Amino acid sequence: MLYPRIRALREDKDLKQKQLAAAIGVSQRTYSYYENGQRMLPPEVLCALADFYGTSTDYLLGRTDDDAPPPR
Repeated sequence: MLYPRIRALREDKDLKQKQLAAAIGVSQRTYSYYENGQRMLPPEVLCALADFYGTSTDYLLGRTDDDAPPPR
């Protein structure tokens, strides 16, 4: 799995793929491809997910274990 944190965060919020996909403006099938590592996350989707979860893109990508949002 290429992006394990996006699945874990979705499941922590008890969301279905379809619900999250609608929230960030992609289809459920496309989101499923991202979550299962079949497609790379484009920057705009990565940023939408970070905004949705209130965290950093580095956290979503596994580059840090600090889930705090970046300072503005």
